[in-house]
Amino acid sequence: MGTHILDEAKRCLQCKNPKCQKGCPVNTPIREMIGLLLEGNINTAGENLFQNNPLSIICSLVCPHEKQCEGNCVLGIKSNSVQISAIENYISDYSLNVMDLKPKENLKGNIGIIGSGPAGITIAFILTLKGYHVTIFEAHDKIGGVLRYGIPEFRLPKDVLDRLKEKLTELGVVIRPNTLIGPVITIEDLFRDGFDALFIGTGVWKPRKLNIKGESLGHVHYAIDYLKNPDVYTLGNKVCVIGAGNVAIDVARTALRKGSKEVYIMYRKGIEDIPAEKHELEYAKIDGVKFELYKTPIAFTHEGVLCIKTKKVNNEDGEKIINIDDSEVLFKCNSIIIAISQGPKANIVSTTKGIEVSKYGLVITDECGRTTKEGVFASGDVVTGAKTVVEAVKYSKKVSKAIHEYISKKYKDRND
Repeated sequence: MGTHILDEAKRCLQCKNPKCQKGCPVNTPIREMIGLLLEGNINTAGENLFQNNPLSIICSLVCPHEKQCEGNCVLGIKSNSVQISAIENYISDYSLNVMDLKPKENLKGNIGIIGSGPAGITIAFILTLKGYHVTIFEAHDKIGGVLRYGIPEFRLPKDVLDRLKEKLTELGVVIRPNTLIGPVITIEDLFRDGFDALFIGTGVWKPRKLNIKGESLGHVHYAIDYLKNPDVYTLGNKVCVIGAGNVAIDVARTALRKGSKEVYIMYRKGIEDIPAEKHELEYAKIDGVKFELYKTPIAFTHEGVLCIKTKKVNNEDGEKIINIDDSEVLFKCNSIIIAISQGPKANIVSTTKGIEVSKYGLVITDECGRTTKEGVFASGDVVTGAKTVVEAVKYSKKVSKAIHEYISKKYKDRND
């Protein structure tokens, strides 16, 4: 065991009212986790973590810990917080290899999960361990969704996802890759073929356009597409990323790792307004990412980004960003990557009657993930828009319970 893991665990005060746990969206039992580790019960600690959050090993790597568990550690008031994420990752990584996962019983019910991102994997584990037969339909060749195709390797090693797939397969989950539900196989086809309940966890894979001239040029790309497979892109030495969220940061850091010499983030506000997590921004600076602030693109050309300068003003309506007249300038670069959010595709809702969506195309559900079509449930980014992995887990736990209750009642009514 790494010495620093033990040292960090021993720093934990074992608070009677742990604020770190309250700061976690899925209420991870942090005090108990650390206590069990120090007592030599790492297997029990790992099992507890998995039962609470099947994606514990993922969340320990990609959560914004400084805002959640570690940000609420009382030691952080005067010194450094306990590195809870490192401890959780060590335990989860170890226990994933040795856990003997088995369904509690054999329940009647055939469940189809459409999409294998954070929400889909979470629900697959929970419902399979309850005893249901689960089939995952994945549009790509490998499971993971945004975990595999949206988070860079340096933040989330893909072998972790391969290990989760092995566990799912061992449990009897059937995985059907390269299957896009909607255009060929429809929701009605799945119900026809014996599925009792369906879960939609297809994420948000439709890039948001800027709708400016030049967006269709060959050297202009979208972030969500680039991150799927950066190796197929030839970006050149100088890259401009439009946007300043976490995805933009991931794109910029990836481009540098793939050989681009200069990578700039163009943002219409100041450095203090950047929406990306603070620690992600700091890592970007360390990696060499540069910033073009108070500029907004108005057109793309073969030479680069035609942008206009902006400034921050205060008026009676509050703080506002306005364009500066006659301040157009050409920012020369080899490639441009647009990273200003994304929305859901309409493959399923356009081929299915009864599933209502919002004006943004997001699937409408109640608080337990029930859509407006009976037997169809949804959660994750396709419902909330792009959120964190742990938030997808949090709501998917509720949805799993609702699916279980729905199928239980369905078979009870049949027997009655």
